[in-house]
This record gives sequence, structure tokens and C-alpha cells, in this order.
Amino acid sequence: MVRRIAMTLCLLVSAIQFGCRKDAETVGAQETIIAGEPIAKEDWQRLQAAGWDRRVGDRLGLWVSVARQRLVGIEHGQVRFVYVCSTAARGTGNRQGSHRTPLGWHAVAERFGEGLPRGAIFRERRYSGVVWRPDEDAGKDLILSRILWLRGLEPGVNRGPGIDSHDRYIYIHGTPAEEKLGRPASMGCIRLSNRAIIQLYDRTESGTVVLITDW
Repeated sequence: MVRRIAMTLCLLVSAIQFGCRKDAETVGAQETIIAGEPIAKEDWQRLQAAGWDRRVGDRLGLWVSVARQRLVGIEHGQVRFVYVCSTAARGTGNRQGSHRTPLGWHAVAERFGEGLPRGAIFRERRYSGVVWRPDEDAGKDLILSRILWLRGLEPGVNRGPGIDSHDRYIYIHGTPAEEKLGRPASMGCIRLSNRAIIQLYDRTESGTVVLITDW
């Protein structure tokens, strides 16, 4: 209970940081839903400087902030939702085998897990037929519930030989290590709670644009 309250307070602080005020509604332990509040001016200026208008426009786009360990859904310049995430324990980087999270512009290339139960365990993007339960010791970095497989959009940055995000199997996916969300802990992917990844899957589609920044 104490941990849940602490997470809720943390999420509400994050909502304020993203320019969200009284319309923020906490849902569960891993998510804050935002009722159409504008993003903070400084953040919006940085996103625009990175090319948000050109890459995303008024559509729904995803911003992964490594510094804040948050995944933010933005549409028409408004924050639609915020999820606590976990990026790579080794930091950011684009090299094959580095186990680091790549920066820059990506898009959701492929999606897996439609209709599967929360906690469904994947083996090479196929449902294993086994469901992870929260009281079980996973023992390793399982990929659960849903997969959004990312493709880099920037040649020389996250696309091309030796640095290709798609070839590196960079996913947004559910994790058994939900207690580590909010701090870098993954092997390079972007982890979400299993509740959150299912919700995100339902809100996005193939081609949804994703910007990963170190700020």
C-alpha cells in the first residue's frame, strides 16, 4: 500500500512536469491519464526543435524520455497519457550488442499479442502458451503481454548496419520486473507494466511514430 501511494504521488508530480494540472486522473499504479492538457512549454519547444511537427503533426506520437523514465502520448499538442517505463540499465546507445536504448526517431513496425491474456509469455514474438503471474519469480528478462517492435527512421543513427534498431529487436513490451519501472533496468528495450502495454497497444497502430530522447 505504501509503495502504491508513493507511485501515485510520483505520477502526479510527473503530470505537473508535463504541463498537466487538475485534470490528471491516476489509474492503477503505473499510469496517469491526462484530459487534454497542453504539454509544458519548454518540453514542447524541444520536441518541435527535434522535428515533432514534421514527423508527427497532429497525430498521436509517443515520446520516451530516458531522463524521466516516462513514455508520453501526445496528440494535437496535448498530453493524452503518461506511463512509467524502464529503459536500458546500461544507458543509451545504438550499437548492436550494446544492450543500450537507442535514441532518435522510430516507428512501430510490427505489433504482437492481440487478444492474449495479461502476462502472456513470448518466445521469439510467438505466444508460448504460458502466462506469467505476479507472484512468480521470473528469473530472467521475460517479454510479456504485448510487443511493439520499433524500426529506426534515421540512417546512421538508428538505421543501418551495426546500429539498426529493428535488427537489434528493440521493443516496447510488458515486463515481470514491474517493481523496477521508473529507473533504467532493461536490456535495451522499453519496458512497461503489463496493464500499461496492453492499453498502449490498443491506443496505437503500425506506423505510430516514437521519439526517444535522453532528456
